[in-house]
Amino acid sequence: MSVNRCPNPSCEYFNRVLPSNAKVCPMCGTALGNAIASVPPPPREILLAGVALPPPPVVETPASEPALDRTQYQPRASSVPATPIPPAADRIPLLKLVHSSGHEYNLFGEAGFIGRRSPSKQVPPEIDLSGIPGEDIISRHHARVAWDAAQTAYTIVDLSTNGIYLNGTLLTAGVQYRLVNGDSLQLGQENLVNFQVVVS
Repeated sequence: MSVNRCPNPSCEYFNRVLPSNAKVCPMCGTALGNAIASVPPPPREILLAGVALPPPPVVETPASEPALDRTQYQPRASSVPATPIPPAADRIPLLKLVHSSGHEYNLFGEAGFIGRRSPSKQVPPEIDLSGIPGEDIISRHHARVAWDAAQTAYTIVDLSTNGIYLNGTLLTAGVQYRLVNGDSLQLGQENLVNFQVVVS
């Protein structure tokens, strides 16, 4: 009769008899397809007063009943949790300002300021334009950009004294305007600081 035994030598159930209906070891999860059959020893003749007696009859248990235990084992589930992927609608696109020199400035996050670093403040603006040509016309907090979920677009608000031009039109200070991929953005009136808006 064939019995199930765990073939994994590092398992606590190694070579122990398992229920005949088990497909995997309940301890380590090793498949039991290569089970080792238990072979009874060949019958020996018993000599009693010089007379050979026939070997005792071999009693086999039915294959449908487990030899030791009737417990039904189930394979262990994977302990690695699934990482949820947010729906595409919940992902915010990246806002990038490409300077006329080719240098790119990215906004990491949903909102931030465009401006120059201040020597008195520890925290620079999210899009720091310090060091670019014509930086003296850029305010410390020249503009605020933010993701507007209702419009599904980035918006810009002019906070400066030198102004912002969006596609050649002067923006009204304090008013929110929508930014679209491909827009041209000019900071200040001298046409020195120009960007192309890229939303991806």
